[in-house]
Amino acid sequence: MDSARRSDSPDVVEGGPYLICRSNACLCALPLESVAETMRPLPVEPLAATPAFVLGISVIRGAATPVVDVARLLGSPVPVPPQRLVTLRIGARCVALAVEGVIGVHALPAAALDAVPALLSGAANETVSAISTLDAQLLLVLQSARLVPESVWAAIDAQATPP
Repeated sequence: MDSARRSDSPDVVEGGPYLICRSNACLCALPLESVAETMRPLPVEPLAATPAFVLGISVIRGAATPVVDVARLLGSPVPVPPQRLVTLRIGARCVALAVEGVIGVHALPAAALDAVPALLSGAANETVSAISTLDAQLLLVLQSARLVPESVWAAIDAQATPP
């Protein structure tokens, strides 16, 4: 993972920028290099014979794009109505992640990144297996994403707020 130094504090090493999103009770940090855009939800056409975390297909920028429900991906049994879609670049294609909200872009301290679990760490083995079967490149992007516990987010937020 590339690291960058903040210009206002030469002693603090930070990870690359992440897009912070909320899904259910989780904060997710998606590597900004993989994010294409965020948008309001668009109509989604369900697909037969797909895993529960795949909501279906949405036409985004003229292309049929699979939509993945992050709450279900993380094991929530109840779908949460998405308030935003985050499109990820997966090679030459895009995949949309349905989330409850987008908080913003933040560089996370490298120490915090080492202490937080990968996004898929709590996902069921069947879920990870299904993603790997459907799209190995998507699996790689999701494995580089992180879950950010509220306690870590509060500490990051406190450091970013000037006294």
